Amino acid sequence: MKRLSAVCVAAMFAAAATFTAHAAQAPKPAAAGGAVTSFYDLKTNTLDGKPGSLAQYKGKVSLVVNVASKCGFTPQYAGLEKLQRDMKARGFNVLGFPSNDFGGQEPGTAQEIADFCRLTYDVTFPMFEKVVTKAGPTQSPIYSFLGASGNLPAWNFSKYVIDKQGKIVAFFPSKVEPNDPAVLAAIEKAIKS
Repeated sequence: MKRLSAVCVAAMFAAAATFTAHAAQAPKPAAAGGAVTSFYDLKTNTLDGKPGSLAQYKGKVSLVVNVASKCGFTPQYAGLEKLQRDMKARGFNVLGFPSNDFGGQEPGTAQEIADFCRLTYDVTFPMFEKVVTKAGPTQSPIYSFLGASGNLPAWNFSKYVIDKQGKIVAFFPSKVEPNDPAVLAAIEKAIKS
């Protein structure tokens, strides 16, 4: 009986060791709240390649725009910059994300994009690294989050209004100008909320 017990105990230890080894290799479930629920939880890089946490904009309203330097909508930079200057003091920012997804209209390097924006439109709003907006394996986490709203850009200069908590409250396609009354109303409503 003692010999049988010793065999059983040895088998239990072996089984426990095997279970522990498999458990250590098994993928861990996401921690509660591990899913991104706010735009401001995302991290990216600035146009100059430095880490850029979007958490610094939490508590403010943002207009997120996929921008391009060689597009028919590129003159919207002027309207975006006017919004930035007129409304920044009220807790608002335009956030620009260059993208070469549509017509290859943002082919430049980060330095070329920065120079173009500064010299042509005197852009002062935050600009981030070039991203992929289209769905697929290389899509930026920024646009994966934004696309979960059911709206992805169909072209350059699509706009998302993000509220103070990081929720998407409005989407506007490329042809809607930054100074369109509907855009201004969505921003105003988010600021006052």
